[in-house]
Amino acid sequence: MDDAKEGDRDAMETAPLPFRAAVEALRAARLRPEIEIDPTRPPQRLAPYAYALEAAVVADDEDLADGRLVLLHDPAGHEAWQGSFRLVTLVRAELEPEMAADPLLPEVCWSWLTGALQARGLSYGEASGTVTRASSHYFGGLAERPAASQIEIRASWTPREGLGGVPDTAAHLAAWCDLLCQVAGLPPVTPGDASVVCLPQRRGPQSR
Repeated sequence: MDDAKEGDRDAMETAPLPFRAAVEALRAARLRPEIEIDPTRPPQRLAPYAYALEAAVVADDEDLADGRLVLLHDPAGHEAWQGSFRLVTLVRAELEPEMAADPLLPEVCWSWLTGALQARGLSYGEASGTVTRASSHYFGGLAERPAASQIEIRASWTPREGLGGVPDTAAHLAAWCDLLCQVAGLPPVTPGDASVVCLPQRRGPQSR
């Protein structure tokens, strides 16, 4: 493990300055107290440089939602990205089966992602992704368990680069955390914002 961490430090020291600046902004970002976030091993083959974070929304020692955010960087640029940086995310939460049956749920969840970015005034492009809902029903020896449903958002987008070719990754992280909290059913930070609709907190969240 120590060797792996040492290798990560060496890789960061030799990374291009814009990528290092973008990562430092992620590390320094101040987030809502309900968000627990830690660095994790990034994927190795998606881009020459990558940095990843795992996060969970925790309230009263209960996990309400979790996710992963990956920052990719290709100094030569990437045709599909239309830029040299890319953010890739996975967000998951359990929800009431009745909510999972709502035919508009996927469209609403996708609008939460784009709305979170727009609410913070962020410029981005080439957004794409999927919203998946799944239900589990238990039988036999597991029949006493209640049915469970889950929503999963997978998405990626290109953050527009600013001064020095560095995107505002701290603001993009904050927007992503807004999405996490919204999926978890937490109210928005600004009281009285009736324009924001959250998923109701699910029945019996799993204990940590």
